[in-house]
Amino acid sequence: MIEVRNLTKHYGDKIAVNDISFTVEDGEILGFLGPNGAGKSTTMNIITGFLPSTSGTVTINGLDISENPSEAKKMIGYLPEIPPVYLDMKVKEYLKFVAGIKGVKRNERNQQVESAMEKLKIKDVEKRLIRNLSKGYRQRVGFAQALLGDPKYLILDEPTVGLDPNQVIEVRNLIKSLKKDHTIILSSHILAEIQAVCERVVIISHGEIRAVDSIKNLENSLGTSTVLIMKIEGGKDAVSECIKKVPGVSDINDITFEEPGIYTYKIEIEKDEVRKNIMTALIKKDFVIDEVKSEKPDLEEVFVKLTAQAPKKKGLKDLLNEMDSDNPYYSEDFSEKEDE
Repeated sequence: MIEVRNLTKHYGDKIAVNDISFTVEDGEILGFLGPNGAGKSTTMNIITGFLPSTSGTVTINGLDISENPSEAKKMIGYLPEIPPVYLDMKVKEYLKFVAGIKGVKRNERNQQVESAMEKLKIKDVEKRLIRNLSKGYRQRVGFAQALLGDPKYLILDEPTVGLDPNQVIEVRNLIKSLKKDHTIILSSHILAEIQAVCERVVIISHGEIRAVDSIKNLENSLGTSTVLIMKIEGGKDAVSECIKKVPGVSDINDITFEEPGIYTYKIEIEKDEVRKNIMTALIKKDFVIDEVKSEKPDLEEVFVKLTAQAPKKKGLKDLLNEMDSDNPYYSEDFSEKEDE
């Protein structure tokens, strides 16, 4: 299991990661989802021991990455966003070199390299210089090196960057197949990537975790509400009043003019059953319903809402309360006066 506890990283005055905590259970594929600049790569670099944290801990199978880096790193295969390849080496030569660095036994290196190349479908370029490969092939070489040493944990940061659609599907299938032998963190800003292979997801934005849950639960996190889209003939005010009187109608989110006497209404309802009651109420008032359709919230809507939230800003009192009371500049009296 990977455990991240109260992880924080500062770059000068900038807070890249702010007090985040989550766990990765053995045998799962965890999605780490967020927009560009959210703190994903910083978090991955800290988890893998390539970057020290300002505070907080990361444990890999019980080993603290900062206290036991050598032992912890042996259990990790890492594909960073920019693959760590040597451009002047040939593909197979490079992979054998990495296998040696990772401590793979000499009599096992060739077999592991061959296996990794087969899985990533790069056998056909094994004798080519890496600098002469396309971006997609370089990405696959980077993925292959992450598999060397048979690590228990795989940390994949944007693994399909630069791949064509067919290659993306192949890599997704590969990640799924690796689940039986590896625990995987898949970091990406692409929703479809996470939905395709992950059971559970962490959503991060502005360096803070917004949600940790299964994809299904996140899709339901906006509640059981449904949005009805109805095109109705009749006076806008009269139709709106009729709709709002129906029990179970949460709100009318939007009214769009279509043509004289006809408007489209976006109506948020608590349950699907309310749809029938709205239609009955409208018909009783002699309004004509031209069109009805419904929309359910999906992961994209959840993602947009969660990542649109601004980071929490701390007031003076919050900052003072975090200060050590032994600090000679700390004053309880001053802290209290801030509210006056």
